[in-house]
Amino acid sequence: MASLSYFVREATTSLRRGGASNVLAIATIALALFVLGAFLLVTGTLDRLMAGWSASAEMSVYLRDDVSDDQRAAIWSVLGASTVVESRQFVSKTDAARRFRRDFPDLASVAEGLGSNPLPASFELRLRPSNGGSAGVDRLAGSMAQMGGVADVRYDRQWLDRLARIVGALRWIGLVLASALAVAAGLTVAAVVRLAMAGRHVEVEIMALVGAPFSAIRGPFILEGVLQGGIGAILALAVLRVAYEVARLRVVRDIPGLDPSSIAFLSPLAMVGIVGGGVIVGCLGGFVATRGVR
Repeated sequence: MASLSYFVREATTSLRRGGASNVLAIATIALALFVLGAFLLVTGTLDRLMAGWSASAEMSVYLRDDVSDDQRAAIWSVLGASTVVESRQFVSKTDAARRFRRDFPDLASVAEGLGSNPLPASFELRLRPSNGGSAGVDRLAGSMAQMGGVADVRYDRQWLDRLARIVGALRWIGLVLASALAVAAGLTVAAVVRLAMAGRHVEVEIMALVGAPFSAIRGPFILEGVLQGGIGAILALAVLRVAYEVARLRVVRDIPGLDPSSIAFLSPLAMVGIVGGGVIVGCLGGFVATRGVR
């Protein structure tokens, strides 16, 4: 306990003396962890949104204008027999035009100026994501596209799969960028600790001459790096929390119907991991800076 008290006292004293150099080290660590936390926050939110969208995925089967009653009845029958369809609804050309005017009032005059109704009739389907999975939906879409009277088939799974690939790419980009910044932060901590050691080289040499334990010489400098990393991590989480609250209010306000519960802050485990990552980066920086001490 006496040694730990000595390490803490010397490390905090060195932090106060460091001034701008310590601020730079802490800010670099905070930036690296802020970037990592921001990517975790964004990808986590997108994962929750995609889970909700997948649970209410829809498919639209658009019909040709010359579709016959028999063809339409055959399509209706196949959809009713499918195990991946939860509910089905027929939308006529008139209903489609009415919806368009309701949802896009600014463009209603443009549609009316065309003379005829360009919107096709369709079957709108609510899918069961737990029954048949993506393969079952793909089979249904393929069979629908081959049926007579069908002009096109569009379903949410297509863009959900694209969004999933984008989220995966974002994770890798965030990891690579945060790793690069973490390396820069570690090197900055090492440089700052070396400056602190240079300012106290006489004291270090005297301690070595009188036979001070190896850990007693290096310990305060390594702990200084640990404190820089911990402070940087806490600062990153504080700034990230403020940015999250501001962004959450704006997103919920600007996107009607969005479930606010899908936009959640980092989990306690993730926050502990970020703080732990900052401590590790600072510790490694301090260790590298003092490796030449004998």
